[in-house]
Parts: sequence; C-alpha cells; structure tokens
Amino acid sequence: MVGNRRALILELIQEEEIETQEELVSLIRRKGLPATQATISRDIRSLRLVKVLSPASGKYIYAAADKSGESGMNDRFIRMFSESVLSVDSAQNLIVIKTLAGSAHVAGEAIDSLRWEQVMGSIAGDNTLLIIVRDIKDVPDVCRRFREMMK
Repeated sequence: MVGNRRALILELIQEEEIETQEELVSLIRRKGLPATQATISRDIRSLRLVKVLSPASGKYIYAAADKSGESGMNDRFIRMFSESVLSVDSAQNLIVIKTLAGSAHVAGEAIDSLRWEQVMGSIAGDNTLLIIVRDIKDVPDVCRRFREMMK
C-alpha cells in the first residue's frame, strides 16, 4: 500500500502542478487509495520532495529531488537554483547564499543532493542559506562551484 501510494505521488507530481498536501491527498483519494495529510506528509519526507517554482505558472509546486549528484541533477532543479540564487559569499568555513524570497530551501535541497564531501550541511531560512564547509581551505573551490551553477 505504501509503495503504491508513493509511486502514485511521484506520478502525480510529474503530471500536475501540485501546490499543497491537501491537493495531493485529494488526488490520491480520487485514484482510490486511502490517504491522510499525516501519511502524505511522511511520504513527502521519505520521497525527498521539494517545492520548486514552476516556470509555467509561477507557483511553488512539489517536485522530486534528484539524489544522484551534480551530473545527475535534473534540469528543473539546476534552473531553479540558478534562477533563485542572488549571491554567494563566505567567511571562514561558512558560505552564505542569498536567494529570492522563499527560495532558500530549494537551493539547500539542491546543494544537499550534491553530497559534496567538503560540505558538512546546510541551514535554510526564507531567503538565506548557510553552508558549513569542513575545511576552510575548501571554501574558495566550493564557492566557485556554486557560482558555476548560477550561470
């Protein structure tokens, strides 16, 4: 049942622009599977879904995060990163990335999915993302790579 529901969720977010968990619950129920907001919330976390800005409608919709690293990131994710990031700056072993309002979590998910060895983790606010780099000597290279993604 869980596998069927999660497969359906992935199918639905590919086919439709889904903005809320409530929309997702409704669509899944229409397809004949039981669903509650709590189960869908767990499924979203498990599937690592993120909200991205739809180029078609300008709405924030659910999308699957690509887990395969930089070369495997899907075009939508790279485009969202490049369109939402305004600046990259650093201090010591910290990198601060400024984004458009409401976009820091998307940039953070893109960065986390890269699984770069130098990056310990990220913390996202609304329009600011803090990246913690393991070693200060790696900061210039990591910043350069982020700037390349912005192009």
